Amino acid sequence: MSLELNVNAAIKAAMLAKNEAELRALRAIKAAVLLAKTAEGGGAELTGDDEIKLLQKLAKQRKDSLEIFRQQNREDLAVKEEEELVVIEKYLPKQMDEAELRAAITEIIAATGASSPADMGKVMGVATKQLAGKADGKAISGLVKELLAK
Repeated sequence: MSLELNVNAAIKAAMLAKNEAELRALRAIKAAVLLAKTAEGGGAELTGDDEIKLLQKLAKQRKDSLEIFRQQNREDLAVKEEEELVVIEKYLPKQMDEAELRAAITEIIAATGASSPADMGKVMGVATKQLAGKADGKAISGLVKELLAK
């Protein structure tokens, strides 16, 4: 079932439950899906990868806003962002923990033959494709730097 159908059903359930936080996040997802569909020119269906990228973008926006609001001591706004982030993450694939990510990146480094920090671009290209949706880009980049520096 597509993301759009899942979200529509979840919106209806959130309305009935009067769950404002979930409703806000689901409406944001629905708006992003509709924008993505119309931006590509005429009702094109989104692929699973497109949907994951879209959800990752929304999650990243929430995380960035959350960080800024916490720095500015705006806990009221930070709470809203955090609530929305929890709902968005329900629709994303399970994220890899650090041990799984480290193992995957070590494998990619071995497969690409990378041996120094100069090879970071080569490793990142493969890693971002293979780990798309499973790990955050910052986490991937940080681990690649660390492992290539050894």
